[in-house]
Amino acid sequence: MIIAIDGPAASGKGTLAKRLAVHFGLRHLDTGLIYRAVAKSLIDAGHPLDHPASAAAAAAALDPDGFDEAVLKGHAMGEAASIVSAIPEVREALLAFQRNFAATAPGAVLDGRDIGTVVCPGAEVKIYVVAAASERARRRAAELRAKGEAVDEAAIFAAIERRDVRDMTRAVAPLRPADDAHLLDTTHLDIDAAVRAAIDIVEAALAG
Repeated sequence: MIIAIDGPAASGKGTLAKRLAVHFGLRHLDTGLIYRAVAKSLIDAGHPLDHPASAAAAAAALDPDGFDEAVLKGHAMGEAASIVSAIPEVREALLAFQRNFAATAPGAVLDGRDIGTVVCPGAEVKIYVVAAASERARRRAAELRAKGEAVDEAAIFAAIERRDVRDMTRAVAPLRPADDAHLLDTTHLDIDAAVRAAIDIVEAALAG
């Protein structure tokens, strides 16, 4: 079984995907991390983020076992990943990796921005997670404060809005719900309520 979870930054899709994977006994892939890892590789090598050849080479050389999730989850790396992910050569290089992961038994939950539309269009269940930009900024600020980072919530809100525009208007695999995706608005839901709603969606979809 493949469950595709898509949505904009800080909508809660990553936490939902992890919890769904545990609940249904599936593997989990945060596809955003692999784009962040490409961005980090470029930054570490001193290459510009918008250079297609360098970015594609970095994507081809990725070693997921060596990911430092704490570093990759930082706000700055998320901004960098948004730039890298708009490069068609990068998306092409990472597509096979994501599909192979999804196809490996017993199945997987993948979260990202083009899982239901491009990576796994045949997924048994597709969920598109949304939340108001102001609430997403509040969540991201709280997450960063918990890590001891200095926070400017207004700047985070502005960055989220910029990223939404980039993700939704990029030429390749723009962020949008698949035609058969189930919409889940988490603006007014805590994580437990959101997980319960997502489980209900999956179970209803599997029941036909």
